[in-house]
Amino acid sequence: MPNVLVIGSGGREHALGWKLKQSPHVEKIFFAPGNGGTISIGENISIGINEFHKISELVREKNISLTVVGSEEPLVNGIVDYYYSQHLPQQGHFIFGPTKLAAVIEGSKAFSKSFMLRNKIPTAEFISTRNFNEAVSHLQKCNYPIVIKASGLAAGKGVTICENEKEAITTIEDFLVRKTLGDSGNEIVIEEFLEGEEISILALSDGETVKTFLPAQDHKKIYDGDKGPNTGGMGSYAPVPFVTKEMLDEIHNVILVPTIQGMKNEGREFRGCLFAGLMLTKSGIKVLEFNCRFGDPETQPLMLLLENDLYDLLMSCTNVNYEKQFSEIDLRFSHQSACCVVMVSGGYPGKYEKGKLISGLDDLSTSLRCAQGDDVIFHAGTVIQNSQTSNLSEGVLSDKSQTTTSGGRVLGVTSKASSLQEAISKSYELTSQISFDGMFYRKDIGHRVLK
Repeated sequence: MPNVLVIGSGGREHALGWKLKQSPHVEKIFFAPGNGGTISIGENISIGINEFHKISELVREKNISLTVVGSEEPLVNGIVDYYYSQHLPQQGHFIFGPTKLAAVIEGSKAFSKSFMLRNKIPTAEFISTRNFNEAVSHLQKCNYPIVIKASGLAAGKGVTICENEKEAITTIEDFLVRKTLGDSGNEIVIEEFLEGEEISILALSDGETVKTFLPAQDHKKIYDGDKGPNTGGMGSYAPVPFVTKEMLDEIHNVILVPTIQGMKNEGREFRGCLFAGLMLTKSGIKVLEFNCRFGDPETQPLMLLLENDLYDLLMSCTNVNYEKQFSEIDLRFSHQSACCVVMVSGGYPGKYEKGKLISGLDDLSTSLRCAQGDDVIFHAGTVIQNSQTSNLSEGVLSDKSQTTTSGGRVLGVTSKASSLQEAISKSYELTSQISFDGMFYRKDIGHRVLK
């Protein structure tokens, strides 16, 4: 039976691995580099996400049939192209994700916005520029607030909402002059501020056909009531009750299909997961951003609700000779709801300390609800500290194993239930049983819909 490699170390990667583990087609899962939670379902390999040569050696050595790339960075850097240059797919080692040419839809916001304009995909009005004087001159024509984005990858820190011209000039100086985001801010996008409800749509494509997951809603701000700076995501839930079938049809026909077709027409065929961040405005549905991979933390609740074999889905997208054609597969989901509450280190998204002992996980991992898959504690910024075993393998933890924090976003406490209210309540019930020094989490995930 085939082996699978998941590249990344976050909650999204843990969730993808957790779902892939359920496939009857999968023998073993490897994670590069993985985290403290992925060790319970596979084997962690100490390889960086951009060490393409080492990854290719691992793929051959472990006879890995499918590589799933979690993070956008290796995709934008061309890991899929590298696989083809090494003839890995021709040898039966497939990789799920877009090529470098297609991943630019996330790698360059300036490209993405121009692409939408060319293909008549609804989005906010904008300009993109590398010139400080041009940017400042444009501010005089703007109605505030406005949004200023670094065009390149910035780990969730490249978007600033400016309430007035003074804030806007400071932000432009940060990106273009002071280089606070390095090369990611060499080009910026200045766009109108859109008001409404924000939702996330994840869609799979084989370059031609598009199939969507249930709609999800993320919570990006650090504090309750959507206050404070943006983070990588403080929690999410799915499905979104106010998103109707008519809305989903419009999203499919007006946004997703034209995007996949437009990319193909421009020689950038997109195979993989297309993430669309959308704003439901009074004047219609508009695209805030496109990503070239699964969302985090949206993937966590979606994996609990997905009823398909994930290995089948991903292989049918990337291998044209796979036994099941992607166009013939219907995505199936539970009629339940799911919620993910993200627990973070104190100080996140700014500076935070690592190495804090996490308590409460052992009791939860052996609970009946976790065993049934109704509750899952997805790890993100964690490591296993083990005084006896330096090379932990699947499920092998000694009595002296301890889980400690190693990142900003630490855990994604995820539950499903027959109603959204119940799923949210179950997630918070679990969070109350977990603790570590400096621990913080939002207490109002789902508040916008529950009102």
